Amino acid sequence: MRMRKKKHGIERIAACDEFLLKTKEDIEAIKEEGKMPIRLEIGSGKGDFCVAFSERNKDRLFVAMEKISDVAVCLLEKAKAAECDNLRVIIGDAKNVTELFDKNDVCELYLNFSDPWPKAGHAKRRLTHRSFLELYKKVLTDDGVIIFKTDNRGLFDFSLEEFEAAGFRLENVTYDLHNSEFNEGNIQTEYERNFSAKGFTINRVEAYVK
Repeated sequence: MRMRKKKHGIERIAACDEFLLKTKEDIEAIKEEGKMPIRLEIGSGKGDFCVAFSERNKDRLFVAMEKISDVAVCLLEKAKAAECDNLRVIIGDAKNVTELFDKNDVCELYLNFSDPWPKAGHAKRRLTHRSFLELYKKVLTDDGVIIFKTDNRGLFDFSLEEFEAAGFRLENVTYDLHNSEFNEGNIQTEYERNFSAKGFTINRVEAYVK
């Protein structure tokens, strides 16, 4: 479903300017403050996960990346309302991640309920396609990890194969997160709550850089 254009979106984003990272220089400023490596979520949507994570982990800097500005409006306003001083937002596309971050800038990368792009011809658009995974490796630390959650079993199976093909080591794989030992401390997204309420099980994996 296409997101409706937000009224006064530009003005609303500007009102949350203190949470925005707009350029490589903004990220370099974070480095100078000694706040690296960061936790990065790609495809943050309306921000339920990143805001909750930031509130629980005040000592960690979290960066949320969302490419659709009309969705990022909600994310920014949630961050401002929650006064998440340790959360920053990038309005941008995952394919540009290496233009913003350098090697060892990211220690944990979160992919939560990414668009499954179910048609076979759209596989390269999936955020767990090996072409994206190779980009993530260029910004992760040597012991960095990608934490991936989805309700879509087809996407999950595809992603496990892509992780291994890209040279990641898989750990803590579960096809039913909420009934597993890995659910402790789990932060649910809006999608996760909705899918779970409909009876869908949640798949999760940790993929480590080898």
